[in-house]
Amino acid sequence: MTRWLDADQQRIWRSWLLGVARIDAVLTEWLRPHNLDLAEYEILVVLSESDQRHLRMSDLALLVHQSRSRLTHTVSRLESENLVARERTCTDGRGVFATLTEAGMAKLVEAAPSHVESVRKVFVDAVAPEDFEAIGRAMAAVLAAEIE
Repeated sequence: MTRWLDADQQRIWRSWLLGVARIDAVLTEWLRPHNLDLAEYEILVVLSESDQRHLRMSDLALLVHQSRSRLTHTVSRLESENLVARERTCTDGRGVFATLTEAGMAKLVEAAPSHVESVRKVFVDAVAPEDFEAIGRAMAAVLAAEIE
């Protein structure tokens, strides 16, 4: 039997969806002057935080929540801009590593202040501190939930 959402749950759910869409649009708009979109920026961030600034493509896909095929396409664009380099692993020959280049790190350093300011404007500063904490708790619960 379907457990339909009540009016308040429906209102909150739809607000969540519209809010996420607005946040994504604003963050992407603020990254546009840096010739990046949000998915590309996230790849640069994750690579910058990884050991020796490189990861297997399969691990990178998990960390940035992209399918392998979408990641391959996005990394190809970053590679064409010399922001990321790809190379086969020397251990098994099947795996591919993505490595953040010096140009990629420079692009990240250039774009990061704008990105952080956009996150503050559209999300952090727009939400009351107690609500911000509640969103954090709610998302932790979503991430911990067992989905059958």
